[in-house]
Amino acid sequence: MKLENLTFKGGVHVPHSKELTEKKALEYGKEPSMVYIPLHQHTGAPCEPLVKVGDTVKVGQKIGQSQAFVSAPIHSSIAGTVKEITKITTPTGINSTCIVIESDGSNEISEEVKPKGSLETLSSKEIIEIIKEAGITGMGGAGFPTHVKLSPPPDKKIDTVILNGAECEPFLTSDHRLMLEMPDKVVFGLKAIMKALNVKNGFIGVETNKMDAVSALESIIKPEDNIKIVTLQTKYPQGDEKRLINAVTGRVVPSGGLPMDVNCVVNNVSTAKAIAEAILEGKPLYERVVTITGNGVKEPKNLIVKIGTLFGEVIEQCGGFNETPGKVIMGGPMMGLSQFSIDVPVIKGSGGILVLTEKETLAEKVSPCIKCGKCLEVCPVKLQPLFISAYALKKDFEGSEKYGALDCVECGACSFICPAKRPLVESIRFSKREILAKRKKS
Repeated sequence: MKLENLTFKGGVHVPHSKELTEKKALEYGKEPSMVYIPLHQHTGAPCEPLVKVGDTVKVGQKIGQSQAFVSAPIHSSIAGTVKEITKITTPTGINSTCIVIESDGSNEISEEVKPKGSLETLSSKEIIEIIKEAGITGMGGAGFPTHVKLSPPPDKKIDTVILNGAECEPFLTSDHRLMLEMPDKVVFGLKAIMKALNVKNGFIGVETNKMDAVSALESIIKPEDNIKIVTLQTKYPQGDEKRLINAVTGRVVPSGGLPMDVNCVVNNVSTAKAIAEAILEGKPLYERVVTITGNGVKEPKNLIVKIGTLFGEVIEQCGGFNETPGKVIMGGPMMGLSQFSIDVPVIKGSGGILVLTEKETLAEKVSPCIKCGKCLEVCPVKLQPLFISAYALKKDFEGSEKYGALDCVECGACSFICPAKRPLVESIRFSKREILAKRKKS
């Protein structure tokens, strides 16, 4: 049975803007002479350094670790000498300890990097331990440690695994190229996740604007694999995990709930590829595919970049800026994070570097809400963004919470569709922070 053209209720059709890089094959970025590797690149506890200034390290060597369950170890992306251990602000805005390593040019691989076995010989626990030791986190943006996601409580009986290949964010094509050029690793990673969870049903969700990727994946899957390719309507935010679950299975994750509450686990296709490399090659997560794109950069590309490489260096490998940039964003224009500097490092969650021109980032005039209801129609969570925002702007956070502010996924669909150009998602995000801060205090 084929599952075709599935979707969820709500959402918006945004300009794809993927033509800049969707036909650009993956390339390896230049080896950085210096990397700046933060010890907090994930949801959960930050790592503590395992090295000191003056130490020599190799590619793939573990350099940071935490004893906390919700965390992920950090590995060196180059071979060289630890020059400094200092504090930096990461692209996510976190103030983190950072290990600065100067390359010696040898690219010597650590002895720890070696194949771990086959899916036939590895147990579920062994697969999860390999994933943990490789420092693999969700690579779709949230950065949640993957071994935690694959260790649900005993009362949560997972029966479905979904790989997210929707990549609905405009401009970004890193997942698309990965599915097209490395479909074998994506499928292997999915099989590893299924075995880790003892699950028989696996799905890979891909939007209909990536049918070449669908064909590439189908060429790898065998009839006995219990894996189905699901084609999804090209609509934003189709890649949100709860919307993806709803489209593929019809299940609805409850308010405040997690995918495991409806017996599902969702992982990004890039995460699956990293899992495959961890098992087949023993390779920790020390590099990733990054889409460098936008009208503000001369030569948009899809590059495989070492973690810790500065944004500025990566942009320079794409010919540099066309003009003075209006904005540099980690990720896409809908949910990405604007950067205060290009002297910040690529981290595990850096799927894209988007450079917009000054003209593209000019602020539009905000006018009063006309109660058109468009934000209600497009909200994928079925909230009422205009009321949540109105309360937030009055700093009435109890009112915002009453209207479901904490259920907002911050997709930006409401702000995109609003004819009055109201700061809907920005004010809701502000409200969420205040509500959570108040809860933490009490």
